[in-house]
Amino acid sequence: MPIYLDNAASTPLDPEVFVVMASWLTGRVGNASSVQHAAGRAVATAVAHAREQVAALLHCTADEVVFTSCATEACNLAITGMLKPKLDRGEAVHIIAPLHEHPAVLEPVRQLARIGAAVTWVEPGASGVIDASHIEPHLRPETAMVACMAVNNETGTINDVATVRSVCRAHDVPLLVDASQAPGRLAMDVFDSDLTVVSSHKMHGPQGAAALAIRGQLTRAMIAPVLHGGGHEGGLRSGTLNGPAIVGMGEAAARAMAALPSEAPRQASLRDRLEHALLEIFPGSVVHGDTDQRVCGISMMSLATGSPGPVSQLVHAVALSHGSACSSVGGSRSHVLEAMGCAPHVAASAVRLSLGRLTSEDDVAAAIDAFAAISPRAD
Repeated sequence: MPIYLDNAASTPLDPEVFVVMASWLTGRVGNASSVQHAAGRAVATAVAHAREQVAALLHCTADEVVFTSCATEACNLAITGMLKPKLDRGEAVHIIAPLHEHPAVLEPVRQLARIGAAVTWVEPGASGVIDASHIEPHLRPETAMVACMAVNNETGTINDVATVRSVCRAHDVPLLVDASQAPGRLAMDVFDSDLTVVSSHKMHGPQGAAALAIRGQLTRAMIAPVLHGGGHEGGLRSGTLNGPAIVGMGEAAARAMAALPSEAPRQASLRDRLEHALLEIFPGSVVHGDTDQRVCGISMMSLATGSPGPVSQLVHAVALSHGSACSSVGGSRSHVLEAMGCAPHVAASAVRLSLGRLTSEDDVAAAIDAFAAISPRAD
């Protein structure tokens, strides 16, 4: 197996999280909605405990947490669920979103633009950091939502959500924060917003579970479901809950919070060691984004290898990305670097290296050796 440095795409499942999930995967069965019998009530109790754990991570109440299958679904529920009913009623809808948001935000916004929403796309600039100055000039009376991700999934830059939140609240505009890359890397209290999204598999939990925190009954009342069925999750997300994955997500959330004080400096040290080594191996390489305002475990670098060929071969030894996992599916260049004004030839040589709680010093040392082996000076 290659050295795994693609934690921003998906983190390995924490073995301790798996232990908590194991009995729900093999020895126990039940539907959390089947509370008329003991098996169903047991699952419902476990889900309720996980809801409390996720609420503690997000500094909200348990009844404000809506479980979904993934962050993409959560973002679609927030954006489409809140804004499409307004469009259907013939109301004017204006959305503000940075151009370097994740496709989970960009695409539902673009879909609403196709059916009549006005959209202001905000350029982040070379630093990749969004703050209130990027948002406030574009606010209008009909502005119905602002999106501002907590941490960019490609560069790791941290947006100034606190100032954006203040501006949005002053103008009574709902703020959506995709915080998928923040748990385990940053304290989450600074990212409380009207709508906050987190994903289990970005914090060493299982794939198949995510959450949308909806703060306040007024905000909740403004959202219509995008999936229709049995009325699960307070009527906002119909579908049988993935009990084992939700239990795992709850445990992952608790462990991410507990590990943060020691993990953030450890991962930052490993990231810096990796970056410094690559800058020496490939002189003229570039680290993208604001290096003073970013999370501990993500680095986006354009490597001066002379051609993209060597890095393409490297993926057999090191698991890395050339952008987000979603952009890699389409084989496209990084829309994030494009939004930041990066020259196409520089963006073409960009790689994202992302560490996690299970990344060791030996992993980083082995990755450095693998990069050194493809250096032109190694010939």
